[in-house]
Amino acid sequence: MAKKTTTKKVAAKKVATKTAPAKKVATKKAPAKKVAAKKAPAKKVAAKKAPATKAAAPKAAPKKAPATTAAPAKKAGAKKVQQTSLIARVDVGFGNSLYVRGSGAGLSWSKGTLLDNVTPYEWALKSTKAKGEVTFKFLINDEIWAEGENLTVAVGGTSISSPIFAW
Repeated sequence: MAKKTTTKKVAAKKVATKTAPAKKVATKKAPAKKVAAKKAPAKKVAAKKAPATKAAAPKAAPKKAPATTAAPAKKAGAKKVQQTSLIARVDVGFGNSLYVRGSGAGLSWSKGTLLDNVTPYEWALKSTKAKGEVTFKFLINDEIWAEGENLTVAVGGTSISSPIFAW
C-alpha cells in the first residue's frame, strides 16, 4: 500500500505543478509587456551612455600628450629667464616718484629708472636682464638719494627694503 500512496502523491504534485505554471505564465505575460516596453528605452539609454564614456576616454588621452609636451618647454624657459625684483616700501609724498640707479639688470648710475607704483606705499621694478648681482640705490624724483649704503640682490632674487630719505 505504500506504493499506492507514493504514486498518488506524485500524481498530485504533477497536477499542482501543471496548474501553477499556467497561472503564473498568464500573470507574467501581462506585466512582461509593460515591463518590456519600459525596459527597452532603459536599454537604449544605457547603450547611449556606454559609447559616450568610450568617446570621452580617447579625448582625455590626447589632452594628456600635449600637456606633457608643453611642460618641458616651460621648464626650459624658466631655467634661462630669471626675474629679479626690487621692491621699496616708502611714502615719497603726493606728486613724487621713486627711481632706482645702479649696475646690472639694465640699471645705470648716471640715469635713474622709474619704478612702478604698485600701491600708495609700494614701488616695484622687475627685470629679466640681470646676468649677475645687481647693486642699486633709490632716489626720489631721480634727484634725492636714499640714506645708507648701496643695496645688492642676486640674480632671480627679490629685494624688499624701506629706504629713508633726508628731505
